[in-house]
This record gives sequence, C-alpha cells and structure tokens, in this order.
Amino acid sequence: MLEKEKEQVVEYGKKLITSGLTAGTGGNISVFNPEKQLMAISPSGIDYFETRPEDVVIMDLDGKIVEGNKKPSSEWSMHLIYYQKRGEEIRAVVHSHSTYSTVLAICGMDLPASDYQVAIAGGNNVRCAEYATFGTPELAEVSFVAMKDRYACFLANHGLLACGPSIEQTFAIAEEVERLAGLHYMACTLGKPMILDDQEMQLMIEKFKTYGQVSQKEA
Repeated sequence: MLEKEKEQVVEYGKKLITSGLTAGTGGNISVFNPEKQLMAISPSGIDYFETRPEDVVIMDLDGKIVEGNKKPSSEWSMHLIYYQKRGEEIRAVVHSHSTYSTVLAICGMDLPASDYQVAIAGGNNVRCAEYATFGTPELAEVSFVAMKDRYACFLANHGLLACGPSIEQTFAIAEEVERLAGLHYMACTLGKPMILDDQEMQLMIEKFKTYGQVSQKEA
C-alpha cells in the first residue's frame, strides 16, 4: 500500500540527517494520501539509513495501523491531527530537532519577521507551542493551535514542526525556518533585530503565493 509515499518517507528521512535537521533517530516524517485517507509514517527508533519502504507504517485517520509490522513513530498523533483537520491542504508533515529552531523553542520564543522569508511559513511569525510531553495527544493539540494559519511552529523544549501541500514543499519549509532561526539567533547576539511590520509581511505572504514556477492561474 502507498508505495510512492513509503519511498518518500525513506528518502526524506535520510535528508533529515544529511541536511543537518536532526541527528540519530530524532524527528519523524509522514506523507498523506487523501484519496485513500491513509498516512505513511516513519517507524519508531530505526536509523534513517537502515529504514526500508516495508518498514514504513500505514495508518488510517482513526489512528489504526492498516499495514506494517513495525511500531509507528511515537509522534504519530501529532501527524494525524493535521490530516484529520487540515487534510484538504496538508499532504506531509516533517518533525525535526533542528539546532537553532530548538534553541528558540527551549526559550519559548516565537520567530518574528526579522527576515521577510518568514512568510514561507504562512504568516508574520513562527509561533512556539505550549509545552507538552512528547508522543502525547496533548502535544498534537498544542502544536495544532500554534500552527493555526501557518505551515510551521516550534515545539517548546523540543524542536520544529512543518507541514505543507507536498513532502517537497514541507521539507523546504523546515529547512528554511531552521535557517531563519539561525539568522535571528545570530542577529540577537549583535543587538536588537529590526522586525518587519504586519503590512509588509502581508505583502510578502501574497508574493510568496506566486513565487517560483507557479502560474497566476494555478495560484
């Protein structure tokens, strides 16, 4: 089942490591198939470079395993909530323990619009969710609140969460938010970063809708 989605989970799991977004077996990835209403999610505690497509777990929207003999990621409920409640627009979720994003999350800080490219996450900031224990429904709920009208949020004392209309775009958002978190951290060591106002950021949000190889008709 979901052979393409399984292969994407394996491929982008490796990219979590090679891009420096996480280390060891930290983080997790899922891809949603809206036609079948099923998600493919990385297995728990298996090295990304040893994970095979057959290790990827398939779950339905009720949280039941429908294929796979491995335990799904401990954060499966945090992935599932986005497909349950935003499944019309969300097709993938990426969770990482990215260094600078986690530094801000440890401090309970949002990422403000110190760089216009914060708009890639859908708003004028990236919010930090309230703290909740990993692998719990409570973490899923607080992340969903922080992700309102956004495609990324920080998990307090934990890491970064990103979602989007494809695994490619979701991973790109995760990478860019981590880069921006690093820039903001470094800017704060020099002084007080200049923050773009809401009017400018709204303009940036609109411009991002048609950025790149997207036609006006498609946008």
